[in-house]
Amino acid sequence: MCLILFAYQRHPRFQLILAANRDEFYDRPTAPLDFWADYPQVLAGRDLAQQGTWLGVTRQGRLAAITNYRDPKHIKPDAPSRGHLVSNFLTGTLPASAYLQEVSAVAGDYNGFNLLVGDRHGLFYLSNRGGPPRALIPGLYGISNHLLDTDWPKTRRGKTGLAQAIAAQDELSSEKLFSLLADQALAPDDQLPDTGVPREWEKMLSAIFITSPHYGTRSSSVLLMDKEGGVRFEERTWVPAVDAPQAQSDRQYQF
Repeated sequence: MCLILFAYQRHPRFQLILAANRDEFYDRPTAPLDFWADYPQVLAGRDLAQQGTWLGVTRQGRLAAITNYRDPKHIKPDAPSRGHLVSNFLTGTLPASAYLQEVSAVAGDYNGFNLLVGDRHGLFYLSNRGGPPRALIPGLYGISNHLLDTDWPKTRRGKTGLAQAIAAQDELSSEKLFSLLADQALAPDDQLPDTGVPREWEKMLSAIFITSPHYGTRSSSVLLMDKEGGVRFEERTWVPAVDAPQAQSDRQYQF
């Protein structure tokens, strides 16, 4: 997952509104959003290379999502998969705050990450590049491939779009959020971050929706959790095309 935009306790109906894009190499095998056969309470896509995931929920109201922290100079080739930090929470029973305390003790074993977990007791954030776990207060947030709310152009643009979507007087629609996630506008050169990748990659990665010959946005997700405990989770998967990425399928689950 390379962009997570979310509003926590900022809407009269929804406890959490989350819109996210997963960016990955096109040849990495992936299963789309579904309930897992081995853990039927878990609803998530699945990375078939490592059996973890990037975003998921459970029937009990547990939520987890992750982004990578982009730091190519300090990559550990043999580090464990960061996707397991999400799947381990979803398949486990520890409260969210206790889980992050447990993860923080071994966080240095992993390559850079931003981990978001939540349950009925709250929403919590941890990065192994940004200090101890923290409980999040009601607000509007964005995470890309640096720390929570780092003011990158794509994060700023996404948070503005999310704020506009939830402030509208009409019914909040998933299509508004999917439209926001489909934004391919590139940042101006003078606003690009310097994360240690070539400048042309910084430019390509500056879009909310990423497209290139071999790497890009593989799926877009919209997750709505209302204050009565209802969940609506939608995923739109993408395949690369010559002119523009094409939607491969839409999946929607509600419980």
